[in-house]
Amino acid sequence: MDIKLKLVQLTHSVLTKLKRGGSFPGQLALAMDENFIDRFTMPPIVICVTGTNGKTSTANLIAESLRSAGLSVMNNRRGDNLKYGIATLLAANSNSNYEIHYNAAVIEIDELTLYRQFKHLKPTHLVITNFFRDQLDRAGEMETIIRKIEEVTEDFSGHLILNGDDPNVVRIADHAKNAKAHFYGVKENEVSQKTTDEASEGKFCPRCNAPLIYDYYQYSHIGSFHCPNDDFGKHIREMLVDSIDYKEGTFTIHQQIFHPRLCAIYNIYNCAAVLLTMKLLNLDLRKADKVFKEFLIQEGRNELFTLNEPCVINLIKNPTGANEVMKYILADDEEMNVCIFLNDGVQDGCDVSWIWDAHFERLNKPNIKEIICGGTRAYDMALRLKYEGLEDKIKVFEDMSSAIHYLNEANTKSYVMSTYTALHKARAILEKEAKA
Repeated sequence: MDIKLKLVQLTHSVLTKLKRGGSFPGQLALAMDENFIDRFTMPPIVICVTGTNGKTSTANLIAESLRSAGLSVMNNRRGDNLKYGIATLLAANSNSNYEIHYNAAVIEIDELTLYRQFKHLKPTHLVITNFFRDQLDRAGEMETIIRKIEEVTEDFSGHLILNGDDPNVVRIADHAKNAKAHFYGVKENEVSQKTTDEASEGKFCPRCNAPLIYDYYQYSHIGSFHCPNDDFGKHIREMLVDSIDYKEGTFTIHQQIFHPRLCAIYNIYNCAAVLLTMKLLNLDLRKADKVFKEFLIQEGRNELFTLNEPCVINLIKNPTGANEVMKYILADDEEMNVCIFLNDGVQDGCDVSWIWDAHFERLNKPNIKEIICGGTRAYDMALRLKYEGLEDKIKVFEDMSSAIHYLNEANTKSYVMSTYTALHKARAILEKEAKA
């Protein structure tokens, strides 16, 4: 028995009983032993999920699909994806000999943490959702992150499960020569466009630097692309969504119909990643569809609260994510109010200049009556909206409780967009307001 491990497990047990989870046990573990994560005997299947957007949703859908197929699964469901959270997860699910007795582990992992912990986690599968510009002050330029992941996967011999419609993800396969690369994607559909006015970070071929040619865009730089000089972009997508019926809320692959709870293009990509993972594990894809229908991801991912009128909250943390959430909101033609909580904590990124790259002018619609701004950078958000001619709709509440109370008392359907460090507080206030 290892005394350090026992202490960490005891700490986790006490905090759990006090309903004070969190990653402190992992922080304690790594303070005592910097190689703590490397000491565990991992399950036979270890699936790491990384990328800029969609990590939590994709990882949870994979974990639940594996459970639905009869496997025992360990996963960090709440998205504690930094090294302390991962150390806590491993300790909480191991015996006293650092052995983890599950059929599979599904671990959501931050892009920078992946670089440092990838080999310690001994993954058999790596799922990469997408790469967008995100939190420049913490992560640096997107190119820096991609190069670090290229470096750490150079001698990876497992399965790469890659978004085949993101050139920034596809390029990983060029460097992981020993890995088995598999791609997923989505065919042209009613939301696809021939041009884009959104931030596009995938403009050039990583092999020859020539401008990529796009047949269509789904959103941002995600779409069907190829290089005119070489075969970059001509890979086969093993899991390809053939069609999407947004009205019915379904999508089809090889004549099999799937039923996601959220039929938005970014979530269809999440589902395609899940299905490709299931296929590689020789598991029944119908088990995944059952999860798509029934599993509620919660934790600020299209989460519904019953105030005086319905209120839906979504996480935003970069221009692309904000744009996609706004598309979802604007698909609703009913009268509504919108609330935006903008924080600048370390986990959000202290630099909030990204809001100037998101298309907040889209909120200038007659059915949006008021836009409430809150959080530590509420006035920055209000200024951003003012520059889009929305000043007559803006209300600022520095106190989040007051903002949500105002939202509730307005007796109007509402949508909340929140950055990461404001999200859990906003959810707690919404729960309290719903019970008041």
